[in-house]
Amino acid sequence: MAARLPWWKRWFGSRSERAAARFLKRLGYRILKRNYKCPHGELDLVALDGACIVFVEVRSTADPDPTRAAASVVAAKQQRLTRLALHFLQHYRLLDRHARFDVLAVSWPEGQREPLIVHHRSAFEAVGRFQMYS
Repeated sequence: MAARLPWWKRWFGSRSERAAARFLKRLGYRILKRNYKCPHGELDLVALDGACIVFVEVRSTADPDPTRAAASVVAAKQQRLTRLALHFLQHYRLLDRHARFDVLAVSWPEGQREPLIVHHRSAFEAVGRFQMYS
């Protein structure tokens, strides 16, 4: 079993996910699930943007430039997120719905009370042998 993250990493990640959820709500999204867990792993946020189901990966950093955080969603991570999304859609019988993947890079520079959030809408397409079609 993998060691648990140190408390400050869990705290930093949770803080970033809460900020991301607030950001999306202000854009008119409806948060359906937070930290959805299944045998394939965990989805940070699942939201509804109109009729589209949005699987949101939240990447956080203390760096003032959130570019590296967003770029950390590499091909292997995209494939895992695709499997997670497919599991979610099957579990809730939503395979007929449009879906997409967004990445939110949340930057918390030292001494700043509110984060800088960069929203990468439709950040990547579903990948792997279980591609979804919309």
